[in-house]
Amino acid sequence: MLNIFGSVIPADGITPQIFIILVLVSLVLGALMALIHTYKNDYTKSFVMTLAILPAVVCVVILMVNGNIGAGVAVAGAFSLVRFRSAPGTAREIGAIFAAMGMGLILGMGYIGYAALFTVLISLAMLIYSALSIGETKNLKKDLKITIPENLDYSGVFDEILKSYTKSYRLRQVKTSNMGALFKLSYEIVLSDPSAEKEFIDKLRTRNGNLEISLSDPQSPETEQL
Repeated sequence: MLNIFGSVIPADGITPQIFIILVLVSLVLGALMALIHTYKNDYTKSFVMTLAILPAVVCVVILMVNGNIGAGVAVAGAFSLVRFRSAPGTAREIGAIFAAMGMGLILGMGYIGYAALFTVLISLAMLIYSALSIGETKNLKKDLKITIPENLDYSGVFDEILKSYTKSYRLRQVKTSNMGALFKLSYEIVLSDPSAEKEFIDKLRTRNGNLEISLSDPQSPETEQL
C-alpha cells in the first residue's frame, strides 16, 4: 500500500507502475487547478489545457532528472526560455503557472499526499481571493481617443462637453495621422455617470465631424509585461 505522505519512489529508482501513478495524479490535480482558474477569470481554451497538463510535464522531467545535478541545471535553463517564447500573461495566469509547476515538482519527488494537499490549499486560496473585492479598482477612469480633421482647432473644442460628462479630464497626447489630414487626441477621463456613455459619445461626434471616437478602459497594470 502506498504511503501518500511519504515518497512513493523506491530507493532503487522509479518503476513503470509508479511512473504511471504519478503522471495520472498529476493530470487529475492539474485538471482541478485548471478548473479553479476558470472561476471568475478570463481564460482561453489553450491556456486551460496547458495549465492542466503542465504538472504532468514537470513531474516527468523531475522523475527523469532523478538527482542528476547536470541534468537539473539543463532543465532549469530550458524552463527559463518559456518566459521569452510566450506572450505576456496576466499576473493571475503567471501565478497559476507557478502553482502548477510547484505541484508537478512535488509529485516528481514522489509525494502524492503533499501534492494533493498543496493543490487543495492553493485552489481554496484562489477561490477566496476571487470572491473577495480586494484589489479591485473602484474608479471610472477611461481612455478617450478622438479623431478630428486638420482644419479643426482642438484647443478647448471639447472642453464644454468634457466638463459636462466627466469629473476630470486630461489631454495626454496629440498626433497627426493620414499624412497630416487628421489629428488624433488622447484623453484620460473619469466619467461622472457611466450610464450616459452613449450620450457623451454622441455629443463628441457632433464636434468632430462624425470621425472615429474610441472610449476604453485604461491598460490594467497586470496586463503589462513583468
